[in-house]
Amino acid sequence: MINVGVEEGTVDTAPRIQTTAGRLAALGFADGARAERLLDGLGPEAVSDFELLGDLVAAADPDLALSSLDRLVASDPSVLGAFREDPAMRRRLLGVLGLSAALGDHVVRHPGCLRVLVNEGRATDRELREELLLAVGADPDVPEPVAEPLPGVAGSGSPALDALRVAYRGRLLHIAGRDVTGEATLGDTAANLADLAGAALDAALAVARAEVPGSADVRLAVIGMGKCGARELNYISDVDVVFVAEPKEGVDETKALQTATRLAQAMMRACSAGTPEGSLWEVDANLRPEGKMGPLVRTLESHLAYYRRWAKTWEFQALLKARPVAGDLELGQQYVAAVNEMVWQAAARPHFVEDVQAMRRRVEAHIRAGEAERQIKLGPGGLRDIEFAVQLLQLVHGRSDALLRRRATLPALAALARGGFVGREDAKALAEAYTFLRQVEHMIQLHRLRRTHVVPSDPADLRRIGRGLGMTTDPVGEFTTTWKRHALEVRRLHEKLFYRPLLQAVARLPESEARLSAAAAKARLEALGYADPDGALRHIAGLTSGVSRRAAIQRTLLPVMLGWFADAPDPDAGLLGFRQVSDKLGSTPWYLRLLRDETAVAERLARLLGTSRYVTGLLLHAPDAVGMLGSDSELAVRPAATLAAEAAAAVSRHGQDAESAVAAIRALRRRELLRTACADLFGVIDIEEVGQALSSLNDVTIQAALDVTINKLCGGRREDFPTRFAVIAMGRLGGMESSYASDADVMFVHSPLPGVAERDATDAAHAVAEEMRRLLTLPAPDPPLQIDAGLRPEGRQGPLVRTIGSYRAYYDRWSSHWEAQALLRARFCAGDAELGAEFTDLVGPLRHPAEGVSPEAVREIRKLKARMEAERLPRGADPTLHTKLGRGGLTDVEWVAQLLQLRHAGAVPALRTTRTLDALRAAVAEDLLAQADEAVLAEAWRFASRIRDAIMLVRGRAADSIPGLVKERALISRALGYPPDGSEDFIDDYRRVTRRARAVAERVFYED
Repeated sequence: MINVGVEEGTVDTAPRIQTTAGRLAALGFADGARAERLLDGLGPEAVSDFELLGDLVAAADPDLALSSLDRLVASDPSVLGAFREDPAMRRRLLGVLGLSAALGDHVVRHPGCLRVLVNEGRATDRELREELLLAVGADPDVPEPVAEPLPGVAGSGSPALDALRVAYRGRLLHIAGRDVTGEATLGDTAANLADLAGAALDAALAVARAEVPGSADVRLAVIGMGKCGARELNYISDVDVVFVAEPKEGVDETKALQTATRLAQAMMRACSAGTPEGSLWEVDANLRPEGKMGPLVRTLESHLAYYRRWAKTWEFQALLKARPVAGDLELGQQYVAAVNEMVWQAAARPHFVEDVQAMRRRVEAHIRAGEAERQIKLGPGGLRDIEFAVQLLQLVHGRSDALLRRRATLPALAALARGGFVGREDAKALAEAYTFLRQVEHMIQLHRLRRTHVVPSDPADLRRIGRGLGMTTDPVGEFTTTWKRHALEVRRLHEKLFYRPLLQAVARLPESEARLSAAAAKARLEALGYADPDGALRHIAGLTSGVSRRAAIQRTLLPVMLGWFADAPDPDAGLLGFRQVSDKLGSTPWYLRLLRDETAVAERLARLLGTSRYVTGLLLHAPDAVGMLGSDSELAVRPAATLAAEAAAAVSRHGQDAESAVAAIRALRRRELLRTACADLFGVIDIEEVGQALSSLNDVTIQAALDVTINKLCGGRREDFPTRFAVIAMGRLGGMESSYASDADVMFVHSPLPGVAERDATDAAHAVAEEMRRLLTLPAPDPPLQIDAGLRPEGRQGPLVRTIGSYRAYYDRWSSHWEAQALLRARFCAGDAELGAEFTDLVGPLRHPAEGVSPEAVREIRKLKARMEAERLPRGADPTLHTKLGRGGLTDVEWVAQLLQLRHAGAVPALRTTRTLDALRAAVAEDLLAQADEAVLAEAWRFASRIRDAIMLVRGRAADSIPGLVKERALISRALGYPPDGSEDFIDDYRRVTRRARAVAERVFYED
């Protein structure tokens, strides 16, 4: 009976009062009783073979290894004798059987393949090709091997394919044996797998030549791409290839390409077809020019013509790995030499930065929902993060440094570190993580020989992986902890990898420390989207120079911040704004500590500074507002009553100093403008909420400024003011639809107190209106609030203020249709609320006539709109891109809503609103407008309003037309949430939405 120690991985012959099954379980078998039965079944020689038991215990899954061994011995009893003669072969086989159920099945079916495990050395590329070509009956010594009928078998179809699969998996067994015993490094294993794949492709091509007539008339090269080309292949992976063909002398090119295409198709089938021995893997040719839509095979010149004119950055990134792997190797070398000249100039091509950003998005989009956290290839901190970063740095710096032109990831990473393009410690950490993740990937795939990159969740699978990595104390816990640590480190380093060496490029470092040259630093910044790399380097130096604590924290922050700036629409503006804000707040203890400790604040700040000049300007005059970026709750719109109370407190603090009091009010307004703009850009509030927030803020500002003004003019004795005074909001302010660029459209109304002469009251009211307007527009760091009274009776020719009686007399006698339309938005804004209510009661019958407006009035309104479109659209403006007066823009939608109100609000109270979208919704509820029409009009109104606000946010100045400059359009589209390459989609979307709105507006507005 076997006596085994309780310490896992050891065998002891001392007696123990414990069952054999229990001892086996203590050694690492999950089912000790079953293991005992299987060991006894192997016979007395196996039972007494402690070295055999030791190797079983050392396997990643002892139960799986023993189960496969049991079946193998049943198939070929001589195996146990071979084990005793060659302990190294035994270790290799049991190591493989403990990881791979699929290779265990293969060995049981084909025990003769065990002979490959006797050889501890690595098979050369030539040896692999000879073996696989001979397996399909082809002569490996001729230039173009052709599969011949196998002995005793007619034809070269399925039997040849079966023979290829058996030979391939035999060699796979050898590679795995050297891998699991540590005789081969990860690099050796991956390279050997790629060589084996190349040999299989050559054998498959030999089978194809036997099937395709005329195959001798064409030269066909198979170019390995991806991991196959880089000689860093997985155990199971699609093999990416590109086909290049040339006719032989005297052969028509068209005919040769047709033959080459059939050869390529037959070769691909030979690898992927299912046979009794299964399939090898899929051959993927989608990296060819034009992808699936392009021809499968091209001549060398056709390839080069495509790459010169049409290729995108991702295609050159793919060509980094290109290597001839099968077929006509001389032609393949010509292809690689020719495309390499273009690969290393890719970073100088137009749109390189946008292409890189699009590639990153495409990688993230390929992760299935629910798999991200267990994906070791595409998930956060996965293999693709490392590979993408290394390849991008190669493209950027390989133009000037030929030593970086390596196909495989680890050699390329080492070259980047030697050249100072990546920090040495960062490169070391990434290399360790990459090696670990690739080892895990191999173990996952080996188990069933299936293409997968998802770490299993079953504890038994995790135990097998952990033990395979040498973790025996707590395999599941140790593996999970190590995996998460590496993933976190990769993600952290990936975000800093491009930027940390930029800091070193402008810092004073020991001469022994390799660092980026100024030229290399500028090239990297340009590739990452910085338009002014010299300026960026100056800012980096200014922020990080010196030995102060501030500079030290900036050196920690900047590598990540630079990445966030690069992801923003305008990286240069982001970095400049960050330096300006930091210069203002850098000595404030909380500022840098907040950015260092609160990642969300730092990331949001970077995005804002790189998106909005308007926000940057507000921040520069209120840098302490950075603190509000910590959470969405901090960005929530504050209630008007709360703002009014704060404004009133500010007014009272300054007593008779009117200018200081209004300066405090304007500072409050600046802070709330910033809060609203941030909430807008981060999607916390929608466009209707933006309009309401800005309008309420303007109401509070006007009320507080009015209080200050009256207090000043009355010498602090407000009760001495001789008239009641109210401010009536008009236009977008009245409709609660203010934008960041909106003036405050108002009218002033007053009513003399009893016993006060009207002339004296009017003079006092006029003085208040003028002084309030002056105070709100005084030169100051804070944005002014322009008070525009141009919509008053008689316009700018009429008196600035009127009594309520004067308004009544004017409207009774002189009012025009356009004034009734303008009054639809009139609402009380500030001052005497009772007087405001009197005014709105006064204009009610005018703007909401009981019988609706007359047909004559409707005709006049329609004529006015047509004339306005013809006369007010700026000369040269594109009517399809003018958000206010253009086709389907704001005016179209608002005039539809207002005409519906003029015609029906007298009888339909729900229409008596100052807000455009509320009026449209009410019209639908009252069956005055089709719901589909309302949806089209509302979409256009929201889109146009968002664009107007985005223009102000991005440029810091107002405009109604979408800019014609490509760069400015791109910045605005990004602010609206479009991807970096989405500016044309943005324009197409706007034209589509407004075209539909125009059609609805013309139909509804002009129908009787």
